[in-house]
Amino acid sequence: MIPAEAGRPSHEVFAGTDARTARKPHLAVVGATGAVGSVLLGLLSEHADIWGEIRLIASPRSAGRKLTVRGEEVEVVALTEDVFDGIDVAMFDVPDEISARWAPVAVAKGAVVVDNSGAFRMDPDVPLVVPEVNACAARVRPRGIIAVPNCTTLSMIVALGALHAEYGLRELVVSSYQAVSGAGQAGIETLRAQLSAVSGTELGTTPGDVRRAVGDTLGPFAAPVALNVVPWAGSLVPDDGWSSEELKIRNESRKILGLPDLRVSATCVRVPVLTGHSASVHARFEREVTVAGAHEILAAAPGVVLCDDPAEGEFPTPCDVVGTDPTWVGRVRRSLDDPRGLELFVCGDNLRKGAALNTVQVGELVVGENSSL
Repeated sequence: MIPAEAGRPSHEVFAGTDARTARKPHLAVVGATGAVGSVLLGLLSEHADIWGEIRLIASPRSAGRKLTVRGEEVEVVALTEDVFDGIDVAMFDVPDEISARWAPVAVAKGAVVVDNSGAFRMDPDVPLVVPEVNACAARVRPRGIIAVPNCTTLSMIVALGALHAEYGLRELVVSSYQAVSGAGQAGIETLRAQLSAVSGTELGTTPGDVRRAVGDTLGPFAAPVALNVVPWAGSLVPDDGWSSEELKIRNESRKILGLPDLRVSATCVRVPVLTGHSASVHARFEREVTVAGAHEILAAAPGVVLCDDPAEGEFPTPCDVVGTDPTWVGRVRRSLDDPRGLELFVCGDNLRKGAALNTVQVGELVVGENSSL
């Protein structure tokens, strides 16, 4: 049985066996019209049909639109308290401030919330869950909320979780190469506009020529992203020069793996890729590692695809893994100067496993706690 969290009402679907078996659990998707929301709806259509009603929720300006899910058109409704009536699981993909306000409302109405924003990730009473790594954490949710990690963390943590289980992770040094879709639809539109501005030119050969060409089309980025890389993602953390994205990698990896003292250093870089985050990872473990041992672990790990044959030009790249679900891993090497160190390159679709897929998986995990649903 899926327990009602202390202090919140239980819904009739959880009230007794007869009620539970009378219908499938009802799902709300909050933020259904966004970039991640559209991917999420596609995944709900592809996965096993475990849901009863799927209610699509967005801002008032999107109310009335019709979106397709499970082959049927469903009308989008505006976000109000009443939309959570009768809902058992609510998946949120909205800005932090919207989740902070409305997730507790959904919980009070009887729903378990799966939240893809940053509003609750570091709350000690909210589990941060990646089903391949720490599925059991989803069972203890004092606030009725389960958080989904940031897309950058998710691009690597499934592979690292498998290696940690065998070797004992102690330190991470990460350089991320993040797609513009991580900044939302504005990031996608900005890159496309900049590519149009530089296409067919000789730009990129003198200082500032690309910046002058793209003019005021920087969008959410601090510098041109076309023909360029930008060593910044997120917002500035006061006084110390780190970005919020870099601290998310540190803090979220610690929480997911249950390693509060894990040493982590990250540099986040925005690259001219539409979808698909990558990361170069240096991982140091308690025990000596071998490439053969790491290959064996990664090849068998759920949610991981090993693609590692440089002699044949086989390693993951964003344009090859976009639209797929797994974390792809290649360039696996033992560190030259440390037998306990491992170097690897990971890629993942930041809109799928990096956001929508993990959200769907956690929702399915909640439902799976009760096999009669």
